[in-house]
Amino acid sequence: MNSEKLVLTMSCPDKPGIVYAVTGLLASVGGNILESQQYNDDAEGRFFIRIEAFVPGGKSTIEAAMTQLAQNYSMDFRIAEIDKPVRTLIMVTKESHCLSDLLAKHRDGRLPIDIAAVVGNHEDLRSIAEFYEQEFIYIPITAQSKQEAEQELLNIVREREVELVVLARYMQILSPELCQILAGNVINIHHSFLPSFKGARPYAQAHQRGVKLIGATAHYVTMDLDEGPIIEQDVVRVAHNDTLHDLVAKGAEVERQVLSRAVRWHAEHRVLMNGSRTVIFS
Repeated sequence: MNSEKLVLTMSCPDKPGIVYAVTGLLASVGGNILESQQYNDDAEGRFFIRIEAFVPGGKSTIEAAMTQLAQNYSMDFRIAEIDKPVRTLIMVTKESHCLSDLLAKHRDGRLPIDIAAVVGNHEDLRSIAEFYEQEFIYIPITAQSKQEAEQELLNIVREREVELVVLARYMQILSPELCQILAGNVINIHHSFLPSFKGARPYAQAHQRGVKLIGATAHYVTMDLDEGPIIEQDVVRVAHNDTLHDLVAKGAEVERQVLSRAVRWHAEHRVLMNGSRTVIFS
């Protein structure tokens, strides 16, 4: 039986009667609202709402009625079961800090995700995945094999019913075609030095320039490299006597925190797209 605890997320052009229509629909089937948050973007004239509710009979009870309501209000909506973890694929290269953090928090029940597999374009992190009893799939990528590798990745996504792909310091650029297919369902993490310190050894460049802040950004992946809608950011301060090793350690820590928060908020259906931006319901 479907879970009877649901989360509804909706966005549409703002006009009177939206909340009344949605809550009235829930009341008509005996639903009980447990939590509700809303936001009006006056500049864009758009309305956003997230509702957690107990609905007798679960998702099937309101799906048809919500579809009709969505047509009436030109509404984008989603209904999800609160207790159902999001099927997630984690992709890695050689840096382990984000993968270790995600797997540890998943094991401890702090991330509402169901890990389908860990995919790496190098073998370096297989032992970490297997330590946490997760399958590791090696998909090497070269300039000549990129198209075949991405097709293999897509096959995994489809066969394992993956809903979210997390690039946990995955050091490959996804093709525009793959970005389009997976739009809104791929989260990336990167340091805050872009665009100032590009290329190799950005921490060494930052240390040489004497930066005072190190940060990280988690965002949805789009065809525009590292310019997708931002989900979460954070910074830590750098002291004058911090070494290059200290900077790298601080950067790794803030990347772990930012990425895990972004993954959790997405998996809890707290992130709504607002054009090139996001609305985050806490």
